[in-house]
Amino acid sequence: MSVATLSLFRFDGLGPRLWVIGQMGAARFGLAQERRAAFWKLCGSGTGQGFTPRPNWGVWAILATWPDEATARDAVATSAVHSRWRAKAAESWTLFLNPTSARGAWAGVNPFATTGQSQPPTQTSGPIIALTRATIRPARALRFWNRVPDISAVIGADPNVIFKIGIGEMPLLHQVTFSVWPDAASMAMFARGNGPHGRAIDAVRDGNWFAEELYARFALLGTVGSWEGGDPLARYRTQKDAA
Repeated sequence: MSVATLSLFRFDGLGPRLWVIGQMGAARFGLAQERRAAFWKLCGSGTGQGFTPRPNWGVWAILATWPDEATARDAVATSAVHSRWRAKAAESWTLFLNPTSARGAWAGVNPFATTGQSQPPTQTSGPIIALTRATIRPARALRFWNRVPDISAVIGADPNVIFKIGIGEMPLLHQVTFSVWPDAASMAMFARGNGPHGRAIDAVRDGNWFAEELYARFALLGTVGSWEGGDPLARYRTQKDAA
């Protein structure tokens, strides 16, 4: 069963940030030689709540898929690219993800497809992770980004969202949103309710804004590293237990 990883890296100071910008070209050669990875992408991130067109020059990401969890954990720990980025970063955090559903395409393929498995895994407990990826049609980009501030404000104020970040391969046109929710009901309420996100989804469908799109859901297998001084999911579990 394939396993996905999202590795986030925070780079402090001018030198490390210039280095990682260069890595957006150089690291492609290393990842192309990483035979354990079935799919990989290098991404930048957005500022604010993460869902904005303004780049965050300090936060960068590597997303990849691997044949199984053991391979994924070993690759994140030992691969040349992950190791170099970790050594330069002020902190890093990786989530190990088990795809439970995926539809659509990313660069012409569905890297998280569960097709061919005897039965897609069913999540019965624990956080639910949502990933959406879209290639925005250039003629629709202004309309799309005009919607983003309202969506960003709502997700930032939502007490249910455990973690969220916006990443992307290309500013303005290739956008990935990644969020962690305590349960399916909380995620659905945000995504499909009569709020900014729900209205934006309706506009996307009516206006044919996306040239390509992918929607995936994952169960969490585990994490390694820290983000903003700790593990956001460990903090969530602590708060939940205290409540």
